[in-house]
Amino acid sequence: MMNFSRRNLIALAMIGSGLLASGLATAQTYPSKPITLVVPFAAGGPTDIVARTLAATMGKSLGQTVVVENKLGAGGTLAAGYVSKANPDGYTFLIHHNGMSTAPALYRKLAFNPMTDFEYVSQAVDVPMTLIARKDLPAKNMQELSAYVKANAKSINLANAGLGAVSHLCGMLFQQAMGVDLTTVPFSGTAPALNALLGGQVDLLCDQTTQTTQHIKAGTVKLYGVTTKQRIRALPDAPTLSEGGLKDFEVIVWHGIYAPKGTPAAVVDKFGSAVRAALKDPSFASRMAELGAEIVPDSKQTPEGLRTWLQSEINKWGPVIRSAGVYAD
Repeated sequence: MMNFSRRNLIALAMIGSGLLASGLATAQTYPSKPITLVVPFAAGGPTDIVARTLAATMGKSLGQTVVVENKLGAGGTLAAGYVSKANPDGYTFLIHHNGMSTAPALYRKLAFNPMTDFEYVSQAVDVPMTLIARKDLPAKNMQELSAYVKANAKSINLANAGLGAVSHLCGMLFQQAMGVDLTTVPFSGTAPALNALLGGQVDLLCDQTTQTTQHIKAGTVKLYGVTTKQRIRALPDAPTLSEGGLKDFEVIVWHGIYAPKGTPAAVVDKFGSAVRAALKDPSFASRMAELGAEIVPDSKQTPEGLRTWLQSEINKWGPVIRSAGVYAD
């Protein structure tokens, strides 16, 4: 057994006190310059809208600008890999959606490990998906769509925003639930996929309410249902897909915020406090409600809440992706 002299114990205590004081000093002076929030997808897309609204609101409590940087590529893995290797000084963070949980199953070679290469900050908002079609598709409701899809499976195409996008995952679940194999058409983002649907070049699309609500209300697309367990406030008359016959069908786009591994705990806590303050800001809540997004409960607005949820989502989506035989190099 190792024996410590009184002098050694005093030295250890002094080191511990120094580290504590250093952490407190870091928290007191942080932030002293603008902070970068990296978004893995294009400007104007659903995640970008959430990020920019959140960043603008967070600036109020941080006293510094939170700059949104769009770093596209490889289904969001490029941005995640970039942040995982960034300087852990508290000035680079990542906001990412479900893609953090699907990447381990989708990509044979991944430059990061979602469960070990980050510090977890908080979840932010959940965004429902909607199953929509070109406005002149014959089926009037989910029951009619079910019959139509089964009768015309070979000629129907289903758009998505690219490999690993939530629209892609939602589309896979839809095909599994329907027992059909449709022609899938990947695009380089949700905006071009939605534009193709609006133009009548594709038949179906599963996309987030942040993108589709205005078009649903304007009648430029046909809505068959939302992907939540209950109806949503933004579209109160829209049935759930479960109501339409797809039992227990649920896909929610969730957003988590991460820091590079090794970012000081005091800094993560201060940034996290700013996130939580923004989520409670009436202007932020109002904007999210307009888009059909739901602010997550307090239990998810913690590092542990995000870590636990991420692991559960990895466990959920891994088998779905592997059974579909979908991989990216």
